[in-house]
Order: sequence, then structure tokens, then C-alpha cells
Amino acid sequence: MMFTHADGNPILNLDDDQSWMLLEGTKHGRLVVTVAGEPDIFPVNYAVGGRKLYLRTAPGNKLAELTINSNVLFEADGIMSDEAWSVVLRGTARVLDQSADIAAADALGLKSWVPTLKDFYVEIEPVSVSGRHFQFGEQPERDV
Repeated sequence: MMFTHADGNPILNLDDDQSWMLLEGTKHGRLVVTVAGEPDIFPVNYAVGGRKLYLRTAPGNKLAELTINSNVLFEADGIMSDEAWSVVLRGTARVLDQSADIAAADALGLKSWVPTLKDFYVEIEPVSVSGRHFQFGEQPERDV
């Protein structure tokens, strides 16, 4: 098991360090943006640097929406045969426009998954992070 659960509880609330360890260990997640009360969700690959998230994007809805409303959610998870985890980050997104910031993000190995031009680098500054770890098992019998 990735984490030890107390008292046989199948759900463990993760602390910040545990949540960041999981975020640093994977490279894909979902970005949620909201404009005019309408949410939108995008699968993205990302990199972590200095407890911030970085992604690349092209012109389109994702870029336009996070520019209009910089408050975003990000979720990443992992599912194995007997355990799973989920981490949710609330944060503020900004498009990087300084060459030093772009070079630092690029140095994290942030590459596009698909062969398309993604010239815009986005940094997500976290406001909060929360995570949970789950141990799989059979549903218990209901007390009668």
C-alpha cells in the first residue's frame, strides 16, 4: 500500500506533502475553468515546479477561459489494482509572458503529448490542495 490507514478506515485524508508527492509523480490531470457560471473541463499534461503546476496550451477555449477567469481547479488521480488516490488543487492561473519564466517552465520537461503547437505556458499558483487515498475492498454488510 502507498499509505497506511489508521483503524482500518478505507479512506485517508492526505496532508499537503502527501498530496504534492502524488502530483509530482504523475503528469496528467484535468483542468476546470469557469466563465459566466459555466464550467468547462480539459484533460492536460503538466509539470510541477516549486509547488506550482505548469502546462502548455494553444489558442482556444481553454486559454480564453482561464484568461477571463483565472480561478481554476485541477484534479489528478491514480488507480491501481487495490488502491487509488485523488488530489484536487484550487488555484490561480496566469499565462507566462516573461522569457525567464517560460524558460524555467520549459526546463521542467514540459512537452506536448500531441504533435501540435502549444506556444502558451500557464502557471497555476495553488490556493489550497487536498487529497484522499482509497483502499479497495468489498462493501460491508449492512447491520440489520
